[in-house]
Amino acid sequence: MRRADWNRLDDAERSQLLRRPSQRTSTITTTAVAAIIEEVRDNGDAALRAFALRFDGVALDDLRVGADELRAADAKLTPALRQAIDEAAARIALFHEAGMSNAYAIDTAPGVRCERVLRPIRRVGLYVPAGSAPLPSTALMLGVPAHLAGCPEVVLCTPPRRDGTADPAVLYAAQRCGIDRIFKVGGAQAIAAMALGTDSLPRCDKLFGPGNAYVTEAKRQVAMGQDGPAIDMPAGPSEVLVIADGGANAAFVAADLLSQAEHGPDSQVILLSDDEAMLDAVATEVREQLQALPRAAIALEALAASCAIRVDSIEQALQVSNDYAPEHLILAVREARRWLPRVQAAGSVFLGDWAPEALGDYCSGTNHVLPTSGAARFSGGLNVASFQIAITVQEVQPQGIEAIGPCAVELARAEGLDAHLQAVALRLQAVAA
Repeated sequence: MRRADWNRLDDAERSQLLRRPSQRTSTITTTAVAAIIEEVRDNGDAALRAFALRFDGVALDDLRVGADELRAADAKLTPALRQAIDEAAARIALFHEAGMSNAYAIDTAPGVRCERVLRPIRRVGLYVPAGSAPLPSTALMLGVPAHLAGCPEVVLCTPPRRDGTADPAVLYAAQRCGIDRIFKVGGAQAIAAMALGTDSLPRCDKLFGPGNAYVTEAKRQVAMGQDGPAIDMPAGPSEVLVIADGGANAAFVAADLLSQAEHGPDSQVILLSDDEAMLDAVATEVREQLQALPRAAIALEALAASCAIRVDSIEQALQVSNDYAPEHLILAVREARRWLPRVQAAGSVFLGDWAPEALGDYCSGTNHVLPTSGAARFSGGLNVASFQIAITVQEVQPQGIEAIGPCAVELARAEGLDAHLQAVALRLQAVAA
């Protein structure tokens, strides 16, 4: 990790230091993704099979996961892994159900009832990455809130393995959420297929799920297309920012940094501390822990685009963090909760020494599909409301038009919209008569 002193950098140097890896390759990514989407648009399933051979190294006869493969997934898992998936699913459901939005109705005037009703999105497409490592946890993070929202049609895409099967843990987790319409399609082409529809894959109304820079760019492009689907958020390469004071456990901090770095070479990890000795200790721990990691080569690539920064104070560290708006923020500081009110922009916050980000990835109950690339400045993580449509309703009685009609008439007159005025005035006349 690069070392820097925040207060010795000018604004341009600070911006460059915190620039995300995916933003450095945006032009290349944009062009490549556009070509993939166009190929899927023109050739449908044939394009998906060609991409599977090209990117995943497998020739697929059937893109959909068959009933036999779904049934076999359970038996391929150890009892311990099945239990872990079940436990995580239960906690995720517990947390998300508690935060569900509610329909409501209120009389805003005598004879005027306004309501909000909730409807599930009819067809949603979920993307579960499995490029460098399968992510059954993502199947839970997407599938549990989709199930709680009551979405009638759920489609899930995940990359195939070299043997032509989908990862059994991903399949088990998906079935745990009631999902059995699963396709072995990965990357930007999966996003294109769910957005456009093919002979095998249905066209979806909204797309969900994290992924690498190509997946994120594909979501952006299809959402901008004519009659394109909505997307959940910019959920791209993983990132974590750790703020550590002199009392933090350097081994814990290093482990948290590496747990994000091992996601992929385009991940980014940042350490901020007001203690030079802590920065030194974490650097030593990172080097030592790397030696035991099977994915050390991936982590090293991510660390090359990451940094450890000396700041003057924890307060300054939080100012830097709020400007960066990290996907994950770990406050490895004393009295961590006392600093929480200072956090203005972050996807998910982990308080204190005993809350590793990995718990949020798997089983604490919160969602790990979070805004990246600075989108935490204006967007939050995935929840049940993400899978719902909120529809407002108005019911007006004659006394209601009498009560609020004159207000509408005056506003319409001020705006010069005579037809609006007439629509209300005619009803006022009818009530008066």
